[in-house]
Amino acid sequence: MSKKTDKKIQIRIVVIEVGLLLLIGLLGGTAFKIQVLEKNDLTGKAEHEYTGYDVIKGKRGDILDRNMNKLATTIDALSLACNPVKMKNAVMDSEKLAPILGINSHRFDKEFKTKKHFLLLKKNISPELKTKIDDLGIKGLFYRNDVVRFYPNRNLAAQVIGFTGNDNSGLEGLEYRFDSVLKGRKIKISITRDGKGQLLGNDKILEQRFRGDSLVLTIDGTIQYICETALKKAVVDNEAKSGMAIVMRPSTGEILAMAMYPEFNPNSFSGFKRGTWRNRTVTDPFEPGSVMKVFVASVAMDKGFCTPKSIFFCENGAYRLGNFVIHDTHSHGWLTLSQIVKYSSNIGAAKVSETIGRKTLYDSLLMFGFGRKTSVDCPGETPGLLIPYGRWSDIDEGAIAFGQGISVSAIQLITGISAIADNGVLMKPLIVREIIANDGTIKKKYMPKPVARVISTGTATYVRHMMRSVVEENGTGTRAAIDGYSVCGKTGTAQKAAKNGNGYAKKKYTAVFAGFAPEEHPQLAVLVVIDEPKKSHYGGVVAAPAFKKIMSEALNYFHIPPDLNSGKLVAENLNGATP
Repeated sequence: MSKKTDKKIQIRIVVIEVGLLLLIGLLGGTAFKIQVLEKNDLTGKAEHEYTGYDVIKGKRGDILDRNMNKLATTIDALSLACNPVKMKNAVMDSEKLAPILGINSHRFDKEFKTKKHFLLLKKNISPELKTKIDDLGIKGLFYRNDVVRFYPNRNLAAQVIGFTGNDNSGLEGLEYRFDSVLKGRKIKISITRDGKGQLLGNDKILEQRFRGDSLVLTIDGTIQYICETALKKAVVDNEAKSGMAIVMRPSTGEILAMAMYPEFNPNSFSGFKRGTWRNRTVTDPFEPGSVMKVFVASVAMDKGFCTPKSIFFCENGAYRLGNFVIHDTHSHGWLTLSQIVKYSSNIGAAKVSETIGRKTLYDSLLMFGFGRKTSVDCPGETPGLLIPYGRWSDIDEGAIAFGQGISVSAIQLITGISAIADNGVLMKPLIVREIIANDGTIKKKYMPKPVARVISTGTATYVRHMMRSVVEENGTGTRAAIDGYSVCGKTGTAQKAAKNGNGYAKKKYTAVFAGFAPEEHPQLAVLVVIDEPKKSHYGGVVAAPAFKKIMSEALNYFHIPPDLNSGKLVAENLNGATP
């Protein structure tokens, strides 16, 4: 090899070495700049890209029936989110995604064009929907763990329980009333996501720690089902507008069932009419009809104005009060107080009311809970309407005695009936039994609470016997009789007020039956209210069979043995009066 060629090679080697040294110096300088000079700035950018803060919210507490069966719970779900910065073509991607999510693509236009790194698109993604989304192959989409409120029994006690919105806040029923108790607590924590936007770490432990408290209700799921089934049949069979039913323990005020029809499914509440959402046993007042006669009889005897054998002339079916004429369904002459209740004479009840006097009757009905709220733990309770006695006309005094011109809620009516069953003691209605903390300990227990003694034990005994006669031969409530049990009850048929406020609507009635069993030691009280039945409008025909169905199955469920009571009344002193 020539010296000239060798020299050229050496020059090339030197050039390459110098080039390599310069490159190494450049790389080292760049590394120094990145690792030292720009460290804080780049670290901040990385943290902004992959870390941030999120709010961890504990799961909402459960709602359970008295047997600890879940009526409402919170289950794990997936929510779809995206990182708009990582999406290649936001407009095209939104057009693909929107139809699958059931959302207008224009909603995404502005949001996808933002510089946000997290955007929630849809909650509660089903496995089927997830598959469809994944098949689109859109970059920048990811899923996050979420929760959804779930009602495992669908329609069961739906109006009582209520439901939550998309943010898991209560909107109706007990979900709304006890929202502050049920909702989980919140905590703000630092989070880190991977390059795909997926959340790193497990927040399940924190979710459990900050979980909301749970409600245990007095409702019995089985009795609720029995009640709802019987009520639905009564409404459908009689082509009625709607219906309500309540089952209560008279001695404690515990509500074992609250049923309404039409019903709705709280898992998809938006697909039902708003009118089906509310708990109408608490919110909707109605005129109770002749069920009021048992309260009038109670007052008349307890205040010493009458005895069960006091007689009243019932005008052979028509009785004028002022400018109005009161009629009975059947013509009656002289009837005892007991017979007035048994045959449900409007004229007899009006005459008993005259004997009592307006102030005494008004004050006594207030004591029974009419015209004021019961304070049951359900939202939207109505006080009903009991006009002050100073504004009563002659017809008001008579009409209130047979349940017209007065409006009550179903919860008021069953509570008042239960007071007669419970020897004259009015109990506060109970719907919540206890609150359980997230560690399983009992945080609060709701105990039965007597409100007042409204009539004496002796009076209550006599009234129960009168109500027993209603269900026996020739009474208005024979369709409520149950073989082997001494059933006490009272029918009610009230013409509905016209919507314009002028008088009463033609052919629109409310059919009612209220009662309890057994007579001597009542264990259960049941109320059935059927609104605007078409085939018949009498409480003894429309509501009594539903009462019988509910009561007989409930007695069997609780293993309450037949009492085979002969119904003979033991004579006892009643405020000095002799029967």
